Amino acid sequence: MIADILSALYPWTKALHIISVITWMAGLFYLPRLFVYHAEKAAPGTEMSAIFQEMERKLLRLIMNPAMIATWVFGLMLAFTPGVVDWTGDGWFHAKLLLVMLMTAYHHALGLWRKQFARDANTRPGRFYRLWNEAPTLLMIGIVLLVVLRPF
Repeated sequence: MIADILSALYPWTKALHIISVITWMAGLFYLPRLFVYHAEKAAPGTEMSAIFQEMERKLLRLIMNPAMIATWVFGLMLAFTPGVVDWTGDGWFHAKLLLVMLMTAYHHALGLWRKQFARDANTRPGRFYRLWNEAPTLLMIGIVLLVVLRPF
């Protein structure tokens, strides 16, 4: 019964998963960039810092968190749709799942860093966030290659 429902919903689930991933990735690219400007251009306690804090909070809470949750929900629905994943032989899927878990950990690290900015307690330079801004790109490349090529 559930398998039949998942199979019937497959095209919608796949479309909503892709939309969720795109939205989540946009936030994962943009929030560290906001951190760079916040660290470099806004002294703690200033009006500019308060503006960055509000932008960062809204991006994380209103866009990124729902997109991450939707990505996981639709991704798990796809994984449990009959015929999509061979749980005993699809090593690519297990590798992809590991990379998505790393992406989720990165998301949570961004949340912790946002809280530091919200308390005007950031001690890291803009360069730190510039370097970490590359992490989602590398993870995304790995995930896409695994899904499309299914190398093992």
